Amino acid sequence: MSDVAAIEQFVKRYKDLKTEIAKVIVGQDEVVNQILISIFSGGHSLLIGVPGLAKTLMVNTIAQALGLEFKRIQFTPDLMPSDILGSEILDEDRHFKFIKGPIFSNIILADEINRTPPKTQAALLEAMQERAVTVAGHHYKLELPYFVLATQNPIEQEGTYPLPEAQLDRFMFAINLDYPSFKEEVEVVKATTSDNQAKVNALFSAKEITDFQHLIRRIPVADNVVEYAVTMVGKTRPNGDTASELVKNYIDWGAGPRASQNLILAAKTHAAIQGKFSPDIENVQAVALSILRHRIIKNYKAEAEGITETQIIKSLF
Repeated sequence: MSDVAAIEQFVKRYKDLKTEIAKVIVGQDEVVNQILISIFSGGHSLLIGVPGLAKTLMVNTIAQALGLEFKRIQFTPDLMPSDILGSEILDEDRHFKFIKGPIFSNIILADEINRTPPKTQAALLEAMQERAVTVAGHHYKLELPYFVLATQNPIEQEGTYPLPEAQLDRFMFAINLDYPSFKEEVEVVKATTSDNQAKVNALFSAKEITDFQHLIRRIPVADNVVEYAVTMVGKTRPNGDTASELVKNYIDWGAGPRASQNLILAAKTHAAIQGKFSPDIENVQAVALSILRHRIIKNYKAEAEGITETQIIKSLF
């Protein structure tokens, strides 16, 4: 099949996928879109939202609709790296045998990742970056596609270990999950307090998802679009020549080259969803908020004056 025909097929399959997910998840259209863009781009996402907004249900439903294996890891202060990676045990024949941990799955929900100490956070983040883990000198490859969705609760900061900037940078998207609207909440309450259970059908296989990931990487991008993305990221660096007054006044550190790479990859997926054969500047702008939000570090002056990351990023367009 030619790449053009494959993109057309992708658009149709993506619409079916959204319909399947909507059987269980009410609203949150933009959040589901961004998670799916992240999966088809081969990235990972950080979901920031208060408890009870169906984060686990959302990821579980997406995993079912994609036909992928799903595991949930609840991060706690006493969680050890071996609890997620797995460990070697001595079997009855006195041979060491490796028991795989929950990280060996296609989709991982890392619930409240900021609740666990840096040692355990680092174990997960190595797996995210390398798509492999090393235990007791042995190297184990993880099955592809591999997607980590980590959640963070923005309200409780006591007893948490915030992710360092270098580790935040490994997440393609930081997605803010808001409360549902009144109408959506009424629908949620009706659906969840009845005895009917929606059945989610698997529409994809792991092989098809990796094929679509390769297809998206093959999408051509015009030089001016790449230059636009790189220029936008360059504008977030307060010491750069192109930085605006807003950035110089309110930002301590800007985004690195990984932001530029992610902007283009996500823009390709965003264009493919709409049936375009190449992304344009609008596609870059559509994904910019979630890609840059966690990569720019505001100073105390921005906090004091109530300047948000969204205001700063929109000023770069």
